[in-house]
Amino acid sequence: MSKTFVIGDIHGCHRALVELLARISPDPDSDTVVFLGDYIDRGPDSKGVIAEVIGIRQRVRRVITLMGNHEEMFLRFLAGKEQGFFLSMGGCETLASYGIKPPYDRAALATIPADHLWFYANLLTCWEDERAIYVHAGLQPGVHLSQQPREWLLWARDNYLTQGYDFGKPVVSGHTPCLVPLHDSHKIVIDTGAVYGGVLTCLVLPDLEFVQVAGEQGLDYPFR
Repeated sequence: MSKTFVIGDIHGCHRALVELLARISPDPDSDTVVFLGDYIDRGPDSKGVIAEVIGIRQRVRRVITLMGNHEEMFLRFLAGKEQGFFLSMGGCETLASYGIKPPYDRAALATIPADHLWFYANLLTCWEDERAIYVHAGLQPGVHLSQQPREWLLWARDNYLTQGYDFGKPVVSGHTPCLVPLHDSHKIVIDTGAVYGGVLTCLVLPDLEFVQVAGEQGLDYPFR
């Protein structure tokens, strides 16, 4: 039986991602790999993470790459919007991984590889298959998947996590760091804080198995 491997928030933890991929070894023809977003910011090698995911797309036939709120912030930064916000949320580390130092002028940003820029610009905000619905942050109750507000898809926290709405199948998300995956009858949350001294988690469906590897640094953050 084919499997779906769902990988939570990476946040620049390239070494952890490489180790996790070696552990799960998806079949390139029959399995699906889903990334829930937040590939970048705060961690030591965001550029390496993006290069790794682009490489996986070339080796595995079905790879779904979702957008996280940090990728949205980066795109807005590149468009000249809310630049201070992005830098304060770990963007300095992302730019440093690309060899970009202050001042962050147009000439410096032009050195970001074209295939990386294409990657950021073409991320999905949600995806669904027969096993689950996949999204970075959460879904608004009572709203069809095609009409979900971007604010909920990329930024929802307690307004999503504290409600028990049944979307007809499990919703798998990341975004909110937890010490262990959160799992109930309607939702599974697998951001286990790889960049905060936690672990990087992969959910394997339909087995409902969690594969984890150690993260890379211990930034202070209040886990749930």
